[in-house]
Parts: sequence; structure tokens; C-alpha cells
Amino acid sequence: MKKVIIYGLITIGALALIMWKLSANKKENTEKTEFVKQSNTGEVPVLVEKAARTEFDRQFAANGNFAPVRELTYLSETSGRITKLLVDEGAFVSQGQMLARVDDELLNTDLKSNEVSLKQLKVDMERNEAALKNGGVTQKQYDDAKLQYELAIAKVESASRRVKDTYVKAPIQGTINKKYVELGSYLTPGTKMFDIVDVSRLKLAVSVPEAQVINLKVGQTVKVTSNVYPEVNYTGKITFIASKGDNTLNYPVEMEISNVSGKPLKAGMYGTALFEMPKMEPAMLVSRAAFVGGVNSNTVYVMEGNTAKLRKVVAGRIFGDRVEIRDGLNEGETVITSGQINLTDGAKVTVQAK
Repeated sequence: MKKVIIYGLITIGALALIMWKLSANKKENTEKTEFVKQSNTGEVPVLVEKAARTEFDRQFAANGNFAPVRELTYLSETSGRITKLLVDEGAFVSQGQMLARVDDELLNTDLKSNEVSLKQLKVDMERNEAALKNGGVTQKQYDDAKLQYELAIAKVESASRRVKDTYVKAPIQGTINKKYVELGSYLTPGTKMFDIVDVSRLKLAVSVPEAQVINLKVGQTVKVTSNVYPEVNYTGKITFIASKGDNTLNYPVEMEISNVSGKPLKAGMYGTALFEMPKMEPAMLVSRAAFVGGVNSNTVYVMEGNTAKLRKVVAGRIFGDRVEIRDGLNEGETVITSGQINLTDGAKVTVQAK
């Protein structure tokens, strides 16, 4: 009997809880419905700005790091042991200056042997040439002697080149930035010997947005500054403008800068290029946020009285967070810059304080 009473009480309690929950849900749904009705019939809060023609400075800056115009890693072209090492790290070298000597005793012996063989073959060829005129040798015998002589010339030239390669000379002027060998080191062809860096001229590589790169030309001069010498203005000349931009529509641009005596820049330092653009007539600019679904939509909301009107415009160049309007908008009109997600054409709006 007690179990029946307990189960009955539990059942009644469960039914009461279900009824209360259904009543609460109904009330909540009614409140949401009323809120939506009020939202649909009420004014949508928005932010706005006035469309106006604006004069603006088109000068812009781009940052990058200085790099040497010329640098190379010198590799050994011969085999042998270094007998003389004439430079150290940090030394400035001129083009053609001797950097090291490699043991050339065996190579000189080989050269002399080939020179002796060449002399003998020259005599043989001349003797065969005279005999050919008298019928003493055949044409083939003469041709063979001439061929052996020409091969000997090639061997002498090759041996002479190998001897010259033992005189290690700087192919460019610059500073020995890194030395990989020491006196007595044994070299094989391709062994790293020196890094040579020429910083008499530097290059600065920067990225320029599409809106500005169309105004740049190869050969154009650019003012360049650096953090280490902020009081010095260096003059750069544009040497390269990429034909293809990256995924963000920025284009690599390189310029060459001559170093200044007394305040020389070094490769790897931070630099800023200041680009002077031609003066431009005042343009109608609006916030990028005014466009419905992005600039490519060419659609904005214009506020007429307290009503939002959808308007087609022609967007032009983009300058940061501002977009040029070339057509479709008159100076002084009010453009909605925030709240468009809740708008439809003809919706009532109210301007919200920023």
C-alpha cells in the first residue's frame, strides 16, 4: 500500500514538473516572438559617415633589409696544399688581388713535360709538311702529325690553366666576410675558401601594394633612411619591379643604394624606402566597412532621412581602410558604415552615437 502511495506521489510530481516546464517554454517563446516583431517594426541602429572629397598625401613608406649588390663564396678550382695565405677575415681586397698560393710543384712539372712534348711534335709536323711536298709521306701521315701537335697545344694550355689556378685571386672587390681555410689546409676542387662581400653598394628589397606599384618605374630615385643613421638620407635607384605579386597583391621592388663615407651601412641592417608619388586630385573616399559583403560587391547603404537605401557604386583604388568612389555617390550624402547585416532596402534606421 505504501509503495502505491509513493509511486503515485512521484507520478504526480513528475507531471507537475512537466507542466511547469511547458508553461515556462511557452512564455519564453512568446517573449522572443514579441522581440522579433518589435525588431522588425523598429528602427535599426547604425553608424554613418558623410561622403566628402578628400585631399591626401600619397607618399608611402616600405621597409626591408639591406643586402650587398655583389657577394660570393669562392670555391677552390684546384687540388693541393695551401703554402701561402695572404688575407684574413675583415680584410678588404681588390679585384684580382692575390688571396692565397697553392703548392704547384707537380703541376709545373706536368706543364714543362707537356711543353717539351709540344716542341718535339711541332718539329715532327714541320718535317712531315716538307716531306709531303716531295712525296716523302702520305697526306694521312701529315694529318696525323698535325693532329698530335694540336692535341699537345691543348694539353699545354690545360696544364698552364691548372698552374694559374694555384694563384688564388679575388674575382670581385669586397671584404673577406668569412675564411674557411688555414695555412697548410689541403684543397680539392669545390672546397670553400672565402666569402667575399662588396658593400660599396647595397640593395634594399621591399614589398609595394598594387595601388602604389603602378606609379613606380625602373630608374626612379627613392629616398632611403636607416635606423642606425636616422639623420642621413641615402639615395636609392629602383633596379627591379616584379611583374607578379604575391597572394596579398604586394609586389617585390628592389633599389640600389650607394654607401656614404663615414656612415656606411652594412648588409642585414634595417632600412626604409620613402616613395614620393605624383600629386592627385581630391578623391571621394569612404570607409571600407561601408560596402555590403566587401568592396567587390560595389554596393553600399545610403541614408535618406531615416531610411536605408541600397545603392550601386563604382569602387576605385584602395588606400588602407579607405576606398575611392568613382561613381554612384554624391558629396555630402550619408553612408552607413555599420549595422548593414540587419538592413534591407527601405529599412528604417537610427544613427547610433559612436
